[in-house]
Amino acid sequence: MVNPINEQTDQFLNDVIDGLSKPKKSLPSRWFYDEEGSKLFDQITQLPEYYLMRTETAILREYAKEITENFDSEVALVEYGAGSGRKVRILLDASNRIRMYFPFDISTEHLERTVVNLQKDYPNLAIRPIDGDFMGRGVRLDLTNEDWRRVGFFSGSTIGNLSNLQISKFMQSARLTLESNGMLLVGLDLPKSLDVLLPAYNDAKGITAEFNLNLLKRANRELKSNFELNTFKHSAVWNAKESRVEMHLVSQIDQEVRIGGHTFKFEQNETIHTENSRKMSIDYLSQILESWTVDKYWTDENNYFALVLLS
Repeated sequence: MVNPINEQTDQFLNDVIDGLSKPKKSLPSRWFYDEEGSKLFDQITQLPEYYLMRTETAILREYAKEITENFDSEVALVEYGAGSGRKVRILLDASNRIRMYFPFDISTEHLERTVVNLQKDYPNLAIRPIDGDFMGRGVRLDLTNEDWRRVGFFSGSTIGNLSNLQISKFMQSARLTLESNGMLLVGLDLPKSLDVLLPAYNDAKGITAEFNLNLLKRANRELKSNFELNTFKHSAVWNAKESRVEMHLVSQIDQEVRIGGHTFKFEQNETIHTENSRKMSIDYLSQILESWTVDKYWTDENNYFALVLLS
């Protein structure tokens, strides 16, 4: 039997070596979310600059009844990137049609804690955690009743972290999991002023910087690399051509880093590109969905964010 921890470490190592071997160095953002990274992200969502969490949560609270009225039968809810499970509680409180919950997350420790807390507060809800990367192949849901509608919940702005090719891959995977009558509720961060955007990724307390640097800290701990954390600096910049905020780690000096039998050279001011956060209109999303269709959507009064229901 394959040890999932060892398998994940091997994947992490392969991704790091592959990313740092590119002419423009990069690391996949999914590796942010070890236990420490997940805790830091939870702190980020509470920051005054981080409009995304409070705006999406406000939309959910205002429209949860209306959203869940679209669930015209008993539901098995699959949450992609479940995190702490705070937002799903709003849907659970709004509808008694949600009979099973499948939280999907790459952080095993965080997922286990979320399941324990939810099971305590929703004792009649069947919870089946899925530990892993939701960008992989679609999973088969072990349902109590196969006639239940499968509904996906892809909250936050995670879809904006993906390229069009990755979105296509995710939507195909979700189609396999949710099947032909499935629905998908997606969080979408809409285009807006840079005065609002950039502070959300470069907060005054430096929590986002700590979150970004934790990726190197994790590599040192799990992969025995020798990143000197104080020689890298967090940077968040706007790429107008791609309509996205980019997060980078910038080397402050010329240096070499060893990892997995490889040595990587960094020049001063050379960066590791760690995350993209695209800002997309609903019209643009609808153009790249392939076999999915926008049914309805809900926004806040400032049009900062939208929850989009797909079928």
